[in-house]
Amino acid sequence: MTANPKNDTHSVRAGAARRFLVSLAVVACVATGGYFLYQKQAYAQTPSETEAEPAGQPQRVSVVTTPAAVRDFERSVMVQGNVEARNFAMVSPRIPGTIEAIFVDEGDAVVAGETKLFQTDAANLERALQIKQQATTVAGCATREAVANLDKTRVDFHKAELDYNRFKRLYEKQAVTADAFERQESRYQQLQAIRTLAEAQVELATAREDQSKTELEIANKDLADATITTPISGRVSLRLQEPGEMGSPGRPVLRIDDPTVVEVAAFLPAQYYGQVVTGQTPMRVAVSGIDLGRQIITYKSPTINPKLRTFEVKCVVQDAPAGVAPGAMAQIAVVFETRTSLGVPSVAIQERGGRSVVFAVENDAIRQVPVTTGIESDGWLEIREGDLKEAAAVVTMGQYMVEAGTPVTVQEEN
Repeated sequence: MTANPKNDTHSVRAGAARRFLVSLAVVACVATGGYFLYQKQAYAQTPSETEAEPAGQPQRVSVVTTPAAVRDFERSVMVQGNVEARNFAMVSPRIPGTIEAIFVDEGDAVVAGETKLFQTDAANLERALQIKQQATTVAGCATREAVANLDKTRVDFHKAELDYNRFKRLYEKQAVTADAFERQESRYQQLQAIRTLAEAQVELATAREDQSKTELEIANKDLADATITTPISGRVSLRLQEPGEMGSPGRPVLRIDDPTVVEVAAFLPAQYYGQVVTGQTPMRVAVSGIDLGRQIITYKSPTINPKLRTFEVKCVVQDAPAGVAPGAMAQIAVVFETRTSLGVPSVAIQERGGRSVVFAVENDAIRQVPVTTGIESDGWLEIREGDLKEAAAVVTMGQYMVEAGTPVTVQEEN
């Protein structure tokens, strides 16, 4: 076999190139290492911009403090509710019939017992009243006729009674025949029965007249009921029917609301049911930015909704200011408990060793104070127990970086 000079030359050149690249990489590594070594020595020899702490002393931690303060704490629940009219009326016709006219519109003010609201089928009721008046007149005439007949019957009976007694005496003396006496006795008994009948007819006529008078009173009442006046003072809030429609009792035509006295109603979770006492538990109410202040719950639902697990509470607001109208949304805080106690910002409370602690700054060092907390309100937490006094500086920023005894530098909060 004969060697190929061309292939040998190519192999020699490739090997030389690889050796050159390896040498170049080694030189680059040495140069880089030398540069970093130089920089490290130079940095070690450069003085720090900040004066280092003296040897053997721990570094101080910068913290921000807030003084503990005595404040009012309350345990409450925030809910939304609705404003409702305390007094309202859904006004419907008293008798069925066509609505002939409606005299008011939505927004109109009305006065109890004075303002006419609407009228139902008055023309037919007027005719019915006239018929009852005529019937009463006829019944009165029939009564007078029966009384007159009774008077005549009594006169005839009196004469028959006299004749009977006279013939009885004569018959006893045998001055008249038995047949004559018996005819007088029969006439006497007939008139006695006629008198009883006449008395009954008078009673019947009188009863019919009384019945007719009662029907007349009802017709008068129906006619009066055809025109409905408002039962309460307030304003018309809804108009539910129009003239020409058929009205009937129980189907409202108008709604009247009294806006001067409103109720604020809300629903609370069932877990608070036992903590609400009617007439005692307060609630703070605001409606449309208007603060109604502290109100007392006047109503608590006697049951809890079994599906929603909620119950309703209400308070009454007398003389509600302008802007507080039925239908508005209310922001409500139901207050279950209120105390005035020492407190700290909630962020100052830390957990150490399985219990709550507060870090207080004394003589530029941290003192760890175990505490028992109570009500949380407006970002502050009540301190029920703990060796902490009013105005004590408690750490509210940097509290996660300190322990008992840590030296600190107190900074002002921006």
